[in-house]
Amino acid sequence: MARPIWSGTLSFGLLNIPVSLMSGERKTDISFRMLDSRNNSPIRYERVNAETGEEVAWKDIVKAFEYDKGSYVVLEPDDIKSAAPESHDAIEVEAFVDVDQIGPQYFEKPYVLVPAKKAEKGYVLLREALARTGKIGIARVVIRTRESLCAVMPQGNALLLMMMRYPQELIDIEEYRIPEGKSEDYRITAKELEFSEQLIATMSGEWEPEQYQDEFRQRLQDVITKRMKDKGVVRHGDQEPEVHEHAATNVVDFMELLQQSIAGKKRTPAKKTKAAADEDGADGKEDKGSRQTAKKPTKKAAKKPAKKSAKKAAKKSSKAA
Repeated sequence: MARPIWSGTLSFGLLNIPVSLMSGERKTDISFRMLDSRNNSPIRYERVNAETGEEVAWKDIVKAFEYDKGSYVVLEPDDIKSAAPESHDAIEVEAFVDVDQIGPQYFEKPYVLVPAKKAEKGYVLLREALARTGKIGIARVVIRTRESLCAVMPQGNALLLMMMRYPQELIDIEEYRIPEGKSEDYRITAKELEFSEQLIATMSGEWEPEQYQDEFRQRLQDVITKRMKDKGVVRHGDQEPEVHEHAATNVVDFMELLQQSIAGKKRTPAKKTKAAADEDGADGKEDKGSRQTAKKPTKKAAKKPAKKSAKKAAKKSSKAA
């Protein structure tokens, strides 16, 4: 069984559902390694200084942004950490919208949300509610160090998490020369349009994805199979995802949490700009306080003091040395 890419909670309102994020796609591209034809040894890529030609060790490599051709600004590790998002263990739904409102260009990559043990009730509750209302949840998730926009949507018995593109990543269609106007403007006759519709009707059918195969990959795989010898496959043991404390399971009173969320309009708000935060004033502080009261401290919060003390001890030992 595949390993989870990420484990945490799926939260909306005051409900937290422990889930694991599993890949929803399978890479089928066949990759190749470059070998030295003289002895079939792999070709190694080296980190080489462009001016001196000398190999550079990892400890001597820094990250920089090229703001102009040949001009760079070097970033320290702390600079990157300061911009990194804080939340790493929760998919926080910020809003629910009609699925028809979002164009296909926004969706990028599918994942499958798998509930942890004893979290099936909350999982099914959200799945059925989304299916009945025709809504999808817009959320944010942090995988490793990158925060991504995503959508939570029902698909059969499962909840899918679709990675989304930010509007800034999309090119405005208006930038391209696209024909506008009606068919008459392009001298398309009614008969041509009628025959086109008839052709579409004759070619229409049910969507059967198994009918579409990557034929090139299959032919290439057959060639490789003829040339390779059977080798053993290494399998790693599966790990059960950790269930987060205070997360919603089958024994939680969902009615109480849902009523509290509706009464207090508790949902993860979209990130505000500094100007919007100033306009909120004192009201914004009260909302933040009420949200902190509603949520219980997590294991991560309880471990922070221990981490600080460990860092202090490490510093003292290094000074003593």
